[in-house]
Amino acid sequence: MSVSAKFEHLSAEDKWYSYWMDHKFFKSTPDERESYTIVIPPPNVTGVLHMGHMLNNTLQDVLIRRARMLGYNACWVPGTDHASIATEAKVVNKLKEEGIDKFEIGREAFLEHAWEWTHKHGGIIQKQLKKLGCSFDWDREAFTMDEVRSESVLKVFVHLYEKGLIYRGYRMVNWDPQAKTTLSDEEVIHKELNGKLYHLSYPMVDGTGSIQVATTRPETILGDVAICVNPEDERYTHLIGKKVIVPIANREIPIIADEYVDLEFGTGCLKITPAHDINDYNIGKKHDLEIIDVLDEEGKLNAHGLHYQGQDRFVVRKAIAKELDEKGFLVKAEDYKNKVGTSERTGAVIEPRLSDQWFLKMKDLAEPAIKAVMSDDAEIQLIPEKFKNTYRHWMENVIDWNISRQLWWGHQIPAWYIKGDRKNIVVALNETEALEKARAQFGAELSADDLQQEPDVLDTWFSSWLWPLSVFNGVMEPENEEINYYYPTRDLITAPEILFFWVARMIILGYELRDTKPFSNVYLTGIVRDKKGRKMSKSLGNSPDPLKLMEKYSTDGVRVGMLLTSPAGNDLPFDEELCEQGRNFANKVWNAQRLVLNWELSDIDPSDSDLAAMRWFAEKKRETIENLETSFKSYRISEALMISYKWVWDDFCNWYLESIKPAYGKPISRKVYEQTLAFFEEVTKVLHPFMPFITEEIWQNLAERKEGESICLSSWPSAEAADTAVLKQFDQMLSVVNGVRNVRASKNIALKESLELHIPQEEALAPDLRGLAAKLANLAAIEAKSDDSGLGFSFLAGKYEFFIPAGDQLDVEAEKERISKELKYLEGFLISVEKKLSNERFVNNAPEAVVANEQSKKADAENKIKALKESLSKL
Repeated sequence: MSVSAKFEHLSAEDKWYSYWMDHKFFKSTPDERESYTIVIPPPNVTGVLHMGHMLNNTLQDVLIRRARMLGYNACWVPGTDHASIATEAKVVNKLKEEGIDKFEIGREAFLEHAWEWTHKHGGIIQKQLKKLGCSFDWDREAFTMDEVRSESVLKVFVHLYEKGLIYRGYRMVNWDPQAKTTLSDEEVIHKELNGKLYHLSYPMVDGTGSIQVATTRPETILGDVAICVNPEDERYTHLIGKKVIVPIANREIPIIADEYVDLEFGTGCLKITPAHDINDYNIGKKHDLEIIDVLDEEGKLNAHGLHYQGQDRFVVRKAIAKELDEKGFLVKAEDYKNKVGTSERTGAVIEPRLSDQWFLKMKDLAEPAIKAVMSDDAEIQLIPEKFKNTYRHWMENVIDWNISRQLWWGHQIPAWYIKGDRKNIVVALNETEALEKARAQFGAELSADDLQQEPDVLDTWFSSWLWPLSVFNGVMEPENEEINYYYPTRDLITAPEILFFWVARMIILGYELRDTKPFSNVYLTGIVRDKKGRKMSKSLGNSPDPLKLMEKYSTDGVRVGMLLTSPAGNDLPFDEELCEQGRNFANKVWNAQRLVLNWELSDIDPSDSDLAAMRWFAEKKRETIENLETSFKSYRISEALMISYKWVWDDFCNWYLESIKPAYGKPISRKVYEQTLAFFEEVTKVLHPFMPFITEEIWQNLAERKEGESICLSSWPSAEAADTAVLKQFDQMLSVVNGVRNVRASKNIALKESLELHIPQEEALAPDLRGLAAKLANLAAIEAKSDDSGLGFSFLAGKYEFFIPAGDQLDVEAEKERISKELKYLEGFLISVEKKLSNERFVNNAPEAVVANEQSKKADAENKIKALKESLSKL
């Protein structure tokens, strides 16, 4: 059969993905088979593929393709997230460039622009995931703001509200002045920034002096309502109850006492600004202090900011420090490193702000989710387990979730007020239902015009935590056939940084709505980093374009490259050379196909060497499948790839094909050929989850296939116990062949020159493998001789010493030097092993298998030393 010289990956990838899609190989509907379900961590709807997506989705595809081949009804659900903050920010900026203000055009018109933006820029990442070979059931594609998902969100909100778990409260929240919305604590990134610590002087009202306060935020003094000292601080006890004047504001405020104040920090005096610090707010509530908010939603000073009204907080910080200095209130300003909260989305410095928000009570909801992961009989496994402590810490210290956001793009909270009275609230799925409830509670005379819907939208994560349920329309519908079949899902593959944001919340909701886990296994990937260990990012310019990598190295090559060094939970040190290695591996497999398919056939009987090679490779396959089973069960995907890689490259290509390859110009036995094609088909199946495109192409070439057949639907090789005796004998034969080849290389003996080999005893090389050893090492004869007194070359293979008569080719002195060096190394090695075995603590406490392994090393080293000394004495 004629096969092209190289794999034309670009055309093949398009051809085979279209073939898979046309025949709906990835489509899943409930049937009698066991389901195997994965839901994608939904990327932003307007996002593009980056290296993190590449790793995450390749891992998911490996698992789902293998599950499909194992006979499961494999269902991988694709979809995207509406990403409230990020998407709204992009649309606002786009409108601003066009001279349009969001608030001037109003909510309805803004949402039209937002949907237009989503339709224009959405769909890109889906095409890129197809390019990656992802075997999604695309008929199930979901979007967190489509009709089905939106209805699910509203149903869950109403359910939790009616259970008394959702409430509206006036709280101190994290405010993003750039996005003009609240953020949860988990969305705040704390960074250490250089700043100043300002020491300010507040004059006593009675004229008896002043009191000093240290602050990093002098712009907030205009909102000060008290000075607080520790009641145990002898420096200030005589001042408690007296009053001071706030600099610039010229307001009188009291000096109060509270144990919260740290005697050691700064001056020991704390200015209390309840509107701008959570701790100040708590002290203010305790002492019934006034609240003065000096900042607006954009982080600019408002009317309470006096002559600084309308100026940005950071501009005012410098200006007010200068004014304080000029007026004699600034004692000193010193450099100071401070941890400052910043927005995960916009990078803006977070402003603590008092606001009416919606909250979800989390403490009781979290209890089943803690047990599901942390109990001895845990229903959900975190992989690797090291993340369990992080999970426990977050969940045991969970606080009420601020679920409202001051945005328009998102799910509008289904709550309605009586106009002019925000205390009278009804929560309902729609306006009609809300009016019915309002009339029942507040008066039958009410009309729709009397109601006003809450303008805030829900946190994006509030729709995302429904994802494993909502993609099957399974929220609040216990009799749904699809949810009963596909849920709980099997595996979730995601990043550890959203372990709480998303993973924990999905677990919480799974137990709240269906009293069961949402998935069984959570595989947490590492971060893709560059060679210098830096996280890949656009700003650093160190993140390669995944599409260009796939174009250059093939999709299969890049997939292999990504997985070669990506154990669960550990960061991936990405280097483009890994993709090159992946491509080289693909080329190796392709060239092996070309070699095999170009052989001429004959009806001759297989040789003994052929039979020996086939017998060995059959057992090697069984051993490999068993090892792969263990790796996949433990979710050691990178290890599974390396097992497959070595089996194909070393065992199949380098040894098996070399063993059965006919002499130049000679035909191969038809029986050997057919068995080799069967082996090759198994090779493609094992590699298929990792390398879907090239394996489909080769699998189609290996036999006559019908239209609609695909390796995607073929059966994964079954796991069977391997004959270890066959494997050990063959490994010994390969050691002998490598020993002969090493002698040739070190002595510059040409491969075409036949050699003789003397073996010390019969069991040193199995009789049925000697013909194959002679073929692979070009040996004219193999003789059993226990006493070799002539000159020649010796080498060790296993525990045996082999001898090659040298005639006049031996450099005696060089050979003595080589043996002496090897002897010195082995004697040192033996000392280290004996030292370990003489340690009673090691022998008594180490597992039996470990001790036995060390004893085996000792015996092996002693045998080799004995053989080398005998060789040396002969010389």
